[in-house]
Amino acid sequence: RVYCTISDSCDCDFKPNIRDLEWDLYKNVYGQHLAQDIVSEEVAKFLVNKSPDRPLVLSFHGSSGTGKTMVSSMLGNHLYGSAMSSPYVHQFIPTLHFPAPERVKEYREELKSWVQGNLTECARSVFLFDEMEKMPPGLIDVLEPFLGPSHVVFRTNYRKAIYIFIGTTGEEVINKMALENRQAGQDREEIRLADLQDAIAQAAYNSNTSGFFHSSIIQQKLITCFVPFLPLSRRHVEHCVRSQLCQRGSCARSDVVEAVGGDMIYTPVQGQYFSTTGCKAVSAKINLFL
Repeated sequence: RVYCTISDSCDCDFKPNIRDLEWDLYKNVYGQHLAQDIVSEEVAKFLVNKSPDRPLVLSFHGSSGTGKTMVSSMLGNHLYGSAMSSPYVHQFIPTLHFPAPERVKEYREELKSWVQGNLTECARSVFLFDEMEKMPPGLIDVLEPFLGPSHVVFRTNYRKAIYIFIGTTGEEVINKMALENRQAGQDREEIRLADLQDAIAQAAYNSNTSGFFHSSIIQQKLITCFVPFLPLSRRHVEHCVRSQLCQRGSCARSDVVEAVGGDMIYTPVQGQYFSTTGCKAVSAKINLFL
């Protein structure tokens, strides 16, 4: 405690609360039993190990509006208490940080330097890579030495870091599985990770619009888990609406819940099972109907 009053070490800020993370996931993330289970279990397992042999590397996949960014923010909040405002949680957005594909060689050197510098400052650094479908192919492979168990990165225990990749690549595989499950009249919770893991990895590896296109990170099996985010039904969208209304002090407005749920576009045409935008457009729709 005395040390932390005179130091800005990240060990002083690193206060993981796994129980609160689990509660947050199960209370505020809708329709994502796989993501809820995988994230809470993998993070808990990783943090219990005081000397991990490799970093925790999770890759979030699914359609827009299904909760990928929300879950990554929750993770930051329950590790450092402040998510993106923490100096130890680092977010990379391709269109902002790596906008010119012809500069990949330059970006590789910059990214390697950024990651190594931040790991030197804080072994418990968290790195978030958003919009992986817009990441220039070949860039992300510069991280390979930081992700595996066999390399040495001097002056830091790089194996304590957490990496989260976020993207829409693989959404066709995930949505097809969810649709077949729904059409077969099966319970959503019957979809298992084993049904999707390899298919998502193959989609990410083979798609030339993926930041993981022909990536050595996938070849070397350096991703701890590919996390599927399923498409959301009207019921899940209405949960999102109700949650946001409660945050505005309007929990009782069931008319707005019904109106927003009914105003969304659903797919496929025959069945109208899943929202095409998930919960992404909910806030704007609420403003329209309040």
